[in-house]
Amino acid sequence: MSQPQQLSFTLPHRPALGREDFLVAPANELAVAWVDAWPQWPQPALVLIGPPGSGKTHLAQVWRAASGAVAAEPEALSELDPPELLGAAGAACLVDDADRMLADAAERTAAERRLLHLYNVLRERRGHLLLTARTPPRQWALQVPDLRSRLTAATGVELGSPDDALIQAVLVKLFADRQLRVGPEVVQFLWPRMERSFEAARRLVDALDAASLADRREITVPLARRVLARLQDDTDANDNSREEPSHGPGTEG
Repeated sequence: MSQPQQLSFTLPHRPALGREDFLVAPANELAVAWVDAWPQWPQPALVLIGPPGSGKTHLAQVWRAASGAVAAEPEALSELDPPELLGAAGAACLVDDADRMLADAAERTAAERRLLHLYNVLRERRGHLLLTARTPPRQWALQVPDLRSRLTAATGVELGSPDDALIQAVLVKLFADRQLRVGPEVVQFLWPRMERSFEAARRLVDALDAASLADRREITVPLARRVLARLQDDTDANDNSREEPSHGPGTEG
C-alpha cells in the first residue's frame, strides 16, 4: 500500500518560544519585519494590532525572548511602580492585550496613568514598549490626554487573519508536532470548513488527536467530519447559553 502523499509548503519559518515555529506569510510579514527591526525602532512604542487568533501574541513572545523584555501583567502593573516592575536596568516591556487590559480595569484613569508612567520611564531609558491589541489606539477611548497622544503617534502594524495557504501550513505543522500521520485529503477537507485562526487550528488538532486515540484509529476525513461537527455544536451551544435571557422569580420563561 502506497504511503499518503505529503503536503509541501514553502512558507519560511522563524524560531518562537519552546518547540513552536512562527510561520511567516503575507498576513503577518510586515509585523515580523518590524519585530526584526528592533532595537532600531523610530519611536519608544510599537503596537501590534490584529483580531483574536492572528498570531500577534505569539509574535510578541518572540520579541520578548529576543529583547529580554519584562511582561507587564495587569496585576503587576497595578501594584508596582514602573522602575520596580522593570528592574534597575530593564529597558524593554511587553503589554499584551493592552486595549482589553484598560477596558477591564476597575479604575480606568488610574490604569492609563500607570501605563503612561511606564512609557515615560522606558523612553527615559532609551528602551521600548511593545503592546498588542485588537484595535488601533485611536479607537481605545483613552481618557488621559498624554497617553492618548503618545500611543496614537506610536507605530502601529496590523496582522491579518491567516489566509488559506497559512492555515493549511499551520495544520500540517500542528499535526507534525504531535507526530500524527495525516494524509493531504484531511487537511484539504478541514481548512475550508474551519475558523480562520491559529487558536482554532490548535483546538481542532487537539480534538482530532483525542478522538483518534479514543477510537484507536487514524485521522481520516470521516473522523475529521465528526470532530468538526461536534466542535461546531459545542460552539453553538455556548453561544446560545450566552444569549439566553435571565428570568427572575415569578417571571415567565
